[in-house]
Amino acid sequence: MSMNVGSGSGSSSADPEPMMEMNMTPLIDVMLVLIIMMIITIPKQMHSVNLNMPVGNPPPPTTPPTVVTIDVDFDGTILWDNVPVPDRATLEAKLANVAAQADQPEVHLRPNKLVEYKVVAGVMASAQRLGVTKIGMVGNEQFQ
Repeated sequence: MSMNVGSGSGSSSADPEPMMEMNMTPLIDVMLVLIIMMIITIPKQMHSVNLNMPVGNPPPPTTPPTVVTIDVDFDGTILWDNVPVPDRATLEAKLANVAAQADQPEVHLRPNKLVEYKVVAGVMASAQRLGVTKIGMVGNEQFQ
């Protein structure tokens, strides 16, 4: 009767080798819980545009509003009530005149589908800077 004590190269023992790999299941479980907790606790991003909305119901207007139409043609030409505006200074003078009125007329901005955005954005920025409060985009159905 002999007994094998060591694990030499010549031994024929049937003992299993110890596992040398790390059990990844608990680590993955902990990581998933941490990811879920992070997703739940992250605040929702709020990208908002502040609008000055009227409080309550205003009375209906007694007279129809005056409408000024600004068309922006495909090549960047700006038309004020179908009359070409020669330069930016003339446009800003007309917008300043509109902003100075006590009861501002409605400004309807109609850009062409092919015009560059920077031209339309420039007109809107000028109107905002000069104090025009009643401005709206007209003809948006062409962009759908």
